Amino acid sequence: MSRIYLSESQNRRISAHLESAYPHEGAGFLLGHFVDGYIAATDVVIDDVIPSENSSAEDERHHRFVMTPQAWMRLEDEADRRGLRLVGCFHSHPDAPAIPSAFDREHALPNFLYMIVSVNAGRAGELRSWEISRDNQVEHICAVVSDDEWRKIMKWQTVN
Repeated sequence: MSRIYLSESQNRRISAHLESAYPHEGAGFLLGHFVDGYIAATDVVIDDVIPSENSSAEDERHHRFVMTPQAWMRLEDEADRRGLRLVGCFHSHPDAPAIPSAFDREHALPNFLYMIVSVNAGRAGELRSWEISRDNQVEHICAVVSDDEWRKIMKWQTVN
């Protein structure tokens, strides 16, 4: 189980975006890099969170998120330019728990992080992170740390 490091200010940006999308699902991308881990061989540090439009059909947006292939390509190019990786995405579950839905599991890419935030009555709540491996669904520890602590973590040894 890896640990995902997210700064408090990044967490606030995610929450604000997802609250503004309520009662629909909101979504965005996670740019980051890998570092030597304490629990697993590698952990992930989130360098930037980038909100995205939910491109689902209007009548599906309350329980589905879709990001266009063009948005994915644009973010992959940006990550490359910045020496980072597109490590995952985040999305909300309006008035539902922060656990993967059947739709989430069916459409998940392997080795890609998915952060889910429960947004109840317009307020962001529980945040959980997971990925799909070849064998099963794996939940990760999502550590929201102070901005000062995040800056210290940014100095840890990068894993290529």
